[in-house]
Amino acid sequence: MQKQIVNPRALSPANSTYSQAIKAGGFLFVSGQIGVTPATGKLVSDDIAEQTRQALENTRVVLESAGSSLNNVVSASLFLTEFGELGRVNAVYAQYFQTGGPAKMACGVSALYGGAKIEIQVIAIV
Repeated sequence: MQKQIVNPRALSPANSTYSQAIKAGGFLFVSGQIGVTPATGKLVSDDIAEQTRQALENTRVVLESAGSSLNNVVSASLFLTEFGELGRVNAVYAQYFQTGGPAKMACGVSALYGGAKIEIQVIAIV
């Protein structure tokens, strides 16, 4: 089985130690996405709902650049620095993943890269 590195130009990795995604065995493994605006490289805001929306938009860019989509996501992992905000995160998440959405895990963490409040990692079918 071969693997293919996916690094869309519109969304470059924060550093050279990882790829935005790896395509292998019919799956796309997308690195964790935070709510950074691609044009500025800065968090969209300090609000977790807005960061969630931007992280999901960034995820969409990676998926589509590899020939997949949000509809093909089979697993999602959410990491939150403020776990009490899960309800607000879920409200945004539900706009992207309707009934029959992917398997999902959410957990609280002490800190995320760049001061982000949420990071979202997905696995999708290609």
